[in-house]
Amino acid sequence: MSAEDRPLNTDRPSEGAPPEENEQIPGTVHLVDLLGTMHAQHAKGSQRDIVLVPAPSPDPDDPLNWSPARKALSTACMCIYTFVVGLTSAAIYSVFAPISEETSLTLDDLNRGTGYMFLFFGWGCLIWQPLALQYGKRPVYLLSILITIATQIWAPHTRTNGHWIANKIVQGFAGAPIESLCEISITDIYFTHERGRYIALYALLLAGSSFFAPIISGFISDGQGWQWVLYWCAIFNGIGFVFLFFFMEETNYVRHHGGVVPLTSDLKTPLRSDKTENIAPGASESGVSQNHTYKLKSYWDKINLVQRSDLQKPNELRGMATRPLIFLTFPVIFYAGFSYGSNLVWFNVLNATASLILAGKYGFSASMVGLSYVSALLGVVVAAAYTGWVGDWFVIRKARKNSGIMESEHRLWMFVPSLVLVPFGLILWGVGSANNVHWFGPVFAMGVISATNTFGLQLSVSYCIDSYRALSGEAIITVILVRNTMSFAIGYGITPWVTNMGLQNCFITAAFVGLAQVATIFIMIKWGKTLRRRSIPRYSRYVTEMEKSGMVH
Repeated sequence: MSAEDRPLNTDRPSEGAPPEENEQIPGTVHLVDLLGTMHAQHAKGSQRDIVLVPAPSPDPDDPLNWSPARKALSTACMCIYTFVVGLTSAAIYSVFAPISEETSLTLDDLNRGTGYMFLFFGWGCLIWQPLALQYGKRPVYLLSILITIATQIWAPHTRTNGHWIANKIVQGFAGAPIESLCEISITDIYFTHERGRYIALYALLLAGSSFFAPIISGFISDGQGWQWVLYWCAIFNGIGFVFLFFFMEETNYVRHHGGVVPLTSDLKTPLRSDKTENIAPGASESGVSQNHTYKLKSYWDKINLVQRSDLQKPNELRGMATRPLIFLTFPVIFYAGFSYGSNLVWFNVLNATASLILAGKYGFSASMVGLSYVSALLGVVVAAAYTGWVGDWFVIRKARKNSGIMESEHRLWMFVPSLVLVPFGLILWGVGSANNVHWFGPVFAMGVISATNTFGLQLSVSYCIDSYRALSGEAIITVILVRNTMSFAIGYGITPWVTNMGLQNCFITAAFVGLAQVATIFIMIKWGKTLRRRSIPRYSRYVTEMEKSGMVH
C-alpha cells in the first residue's frame, strides 16, 4: 500500500479518530510534518515541512526524480496532446447549421453523433488505458493522434446519419486517452502537494481546447467552408504528432511497492536535510546510489516506442480491463464519476443549444457564435487557477490545521462557489434568452457555466486520485465511464428536452437539478472518510495484486 494510504500514527489524531484507525485508511495521509520528526523525504524551500508523497525510488530515471526541465517537457507534451485532440472534439459545434444545410443531417442527428463520440471517449478507455499501463503511454498517445487525424479527413465526406455516427464513434474511441491517461501521466511525475495545479493545467487545456475550437472554427467556416474546419483539425493533430514523436518520454515506471515512506512516530529530533529534498536517500544525479548503480537513459532510449521494462512485465491486460468495472462498487470512485459527469452535462447542454440561442434568437453568424466562446475560455482560465493553485494552497492549509493530516475530502470544499454559480449560469443562459435579455447575458453565462465545468473536472479527478492513488491508473477509467455515460444520455436527450419544455422551463428545471447535485458534496464531506475506511479490505487486496506485477502507481 502506498505512503499516501498508509500514513504515520499521529499524536493528535485526525478528526477525532484514533491513530490506529487513520493508519490504514486510503486517502488519509500525513502531508505536513509539523514537528519535523518524520524520517521521510521532504519538499524544499518554503515547503520543507511537506512530506514527498509518494516517496521516489533511488533511481534517477524514476519520473518522480526527474529534473524540473525534464518534468516540464513531459508536461508540455501532455498539454499539446490534450489541446490538439480536444480541439477536434468541439470544433464543429459552431458550424452545425452549415453542416445541416449541405447534408441530409439534422441538428438532432449531429447532436446524437457527438453523444456517441463522448460515449466512446469513455468506454474506449477500457482498451487504451490497459494497453498504456502494460506497454507504455507514449505509443498509445501517438497512435491516438494518428487515428484522430484519419477521422478528421474522413468526416467532411459523410453525408448520411449512419456514416456520421460511425465517424464519431471511431473519433471517440481514438481520442479516449485524453480522458483518463493524461491524469495518470501527471501523477507519474508529480507529488501529492503539487499535483492539483498540474491537473488544473490539464483541465485548462481539456476544457479550454473545447471552448477555443468554436472560436476559430466559425471564422474558418465563413472563409473556407465547414469542411476546412475538420481539415485544419487534422493539420493541428499532425503537428502535435511530430512534436510528441521527438520529445515525449515514457513515464511508466515499474514499481513493486507504492512508494512507501519509512515512517517513525517516536523520533525526537528532526531528520530533514537538503539531501532528502528531491531524490531518494542514497541516490544522485549521476545515477549512483549507496546500493546500486543505475544506467541513465540516452535520448534515443527515452523516445523508444516501447521500453524494455514494460515488455518484461507480467501480462495484466485482462485484470486491468475488468477492474474498472469492479471499481464501480467503490462509493467514493463512483461519486467522483458522478460529480464529474454532473458538471459536464451542463457543458453539453451549452454546446447543444449555442446555435439555437445565439444564432436563432440573437441572429449571430457562425463566426460570432464561435467568438462568443471567448467568454467560456476566460471562465476556464479563472476556474483552473482557482482549483489548481488556490486548491493546492487550500489543501495544505487544511492539513496544517488537522495535525498535518490531509483527508481527500478536503478538496471538495472548493465546490462551494458552484452552489451559486451553477443555478445562476443556467438561469441566465436559458431563462434570460427566453425573455430576450441583452445578448451579453447569455454570453456571460457561458463563462460561468464553463467555469463550473472546470471545477467538476479538476476537483472530481483529484478527489478520486487523492482517495485511491495506488489504483488511480484504473480507477480513473471508472470515473470516466460514469461521466461519459451521463454525457451520452444528455446529448441524446437535450434536443427533445428543450423542444418539449421550452427554454424557460427547461433551464429552470436544470438550475434546481444542478443545485441539488452540487449539494451532494456535503454528504461526501461528512461520510466520505467512513466509506473509505469500509473499503480497506478490498482496496488492500487490489493494491497487493498490482504490487506483485509492478503495476502500482
